[in-house]
Amino acid sequence: MANFQLILSDPKTRRSFKTDVNPPASQVLVGHRIGDIIDGSMISLNVKFKITGGSDKSGVPLRSDLQGSVKRRVVLNEGPGFRPMDRGARKRKLIRGNSISEDVYQVNAVIVEGQLPGQKTEEAEVQQAKPAESEAKAQPSEKPKAETKPKQAKAQRKVTKEEPQKEGAQVAKV
Repeated sequence: MANFQLILSDPKTRRSFKTDVNPPASQVLVGHRIGDIIDGSMISLNVKFKITGGSDKSGVPLRSDLQGSVKRRVVLNEGPGFRPMDRGARKRKLIRGNSISEDVYQVNAVIVEGQLPGQKTEEAEVQQAKPAESEAKAQPSEKPKAETKPKQAKAQRKVTKEEPQKEGAQVAKV
């Protein structure tokens, strides 16, 4: 039996949610491929999500263009499993196919329908945001003085460096 770590990302709010999927619910994911849309109600989540990737127990990434769930050494020039430092660089890397098997540890997914567990609705967020905006309008806006301090500090440094030199030169002449 397989245990998975499911990472759900919400593109609307740009937040993610990590959950552990234990047997027998984990058997729902076994056999699916990258790009498949799955109903989360079978895993006790009220969302539909699309599988975008993952990795196995040893950290080898899943790649969508390799069929099956086997590990292979493939020459890569981009994409999951290899980030080239030089333009046109190629390297033989170990990657796993696009199917989820019992060897997979982490499954990455994007929410297609619904919202993250424990997340408020968008309407509630808008209503909570409105009082904060009205308070901000009531108070006059002031520019932060932190922006001007570094400029003043540089000017003060130049003056202080030049003055001791001039004084030292005058003392030596007298």
